[in-house]
Parts: sequence; structure tokens; C-alpha cells
Amino acid sequence: MDAELLKYLEGFVSARRLERFKTVLENRTRYITVALEDVYQMHNASAVVRSCDVFGLQEAHLIEARYGHRLDKNIAMGAQRWVDIQRHSTTRGCVDMLRARGYRIVATSPHQKSHTPETFPLDQPLALFMGTEKEGLSEELLGLADATIHVPMVGFTESLNISVAAAILLHHLTGRLRASDRPWQLTEDDKLAKRWDWARKTVKSADEILARYQERS
Repeated sequence: MDAELLKYLEGFVSARRLERFKTVLENRTRYITVALEDVYQMHNASAVVRSCDVFGLQEAHLIEARYGHRLDKNIAMGAQRWVDIQRHSTTRGCVDMLRARGYRIVATSPHQKSHTPETFPLDQPLALFMGTEKEGLSEELLGLADATIHVPMVGFTESLNISVAAAILLHHLTGRLRASDRPWQLTEDDKLAKRWDWARKTVKSADEILARYQERS
């Protein structure tokens, strides 16, 4: 990371926006991530990514084996610019990658006795997998999961909209995580990388500005 180049680029960003970057980065985490398995409704996938941004998750995963790209920028309200979206063509590939990075694979399911967001252990990074609106998670994913979690419900309805369930889970889990002694924050190198990424996305004609700087250097 070229510190002088970053400083130069951030000179084109308002002081207010830079302060906002700093505040947001102090609350960002990769300790919890979300993976959506073949969510059909585009607005639901987009709303979940928006919740990831709201509750401080830096990363989200989309498994798009059946339905292709499932994000609507109008519903995500720009969250896709600030959250790192990783796309996967298979469930197994997504699970293997996250497990190799140290994540516990957690299936969300209302039909199994499992942990709630208040009781789920936070001793290891966790990846919350959420499935399609009607079918839920695939049998393949349920077989690969290390644990399950559910939102307690006491009414006649057996399930919540996926975006609502994600918001409830993330609200509780991230609140508990920030109150814990777990190393949940981004590394300093990661923060610098995101400052660079966000500055480039904020400054109009960033590539042209950087090219002119390098020509003069």
C-alpha cells in the first residue's frame, strides 16, 4: 500500500466523508459473515446485504448455482459498494472456502432445535447460511453444517422473511460480539485496504487522477 498515493487520493474526499470512513471501519468485522444459498427473490438478497452493512459485516457470500446475480442496487441502497460481495457457483465450494478460513458453518433453520442468537457460542468466527424463501437450505448444506441457529417464534407462522430473519440474527450476534473480548475488528492492513477501496469508489474519475499523479512522480 502506497501511503502517499492513498493520502493524495483521499485529498479529493471531503473531511466529513473521511471521518465517516474512520468511524465505520472501527465497527467493521469479518468475524461474522453471511452466505445466501440460491435466494430467488432479488429484493431479499439485496436487503440482506443492506443489513450486513448496517450491522457492520464487511463480507457477504452469494451462492448462485441456480438463479444468477441476485442483487438490486436500489434495494441494497448502495450497501454493495461498501460490503465485499463474494460469489460462488456451488454450495460445497463456498463451504470449503469459509471453513478453510476458520469459520464455523452455521445453518439457519426454524425446524430444528438449535441455538438462538442469544445463546450461540462466539468462540469461533461464524458464517450464517440462509436459504431460499420456500425451501430453505439444501440438504447438502444442512449435511455440511457444524451447527444450527434459529429465531424463536411463538405465533402460528413458522418462518420469517429471509431479510427479516437476517436482521434479527445480526442485531443480536453483532451486539454480543462487540461486548465480548473476541478479536472481532478488522486488522490495520484491512482497514487501509478498505480506505483505498472506498476512496476509489467515492472519487469521480479516480483512475485518471491516480494516473496523473503517477506521471508526475
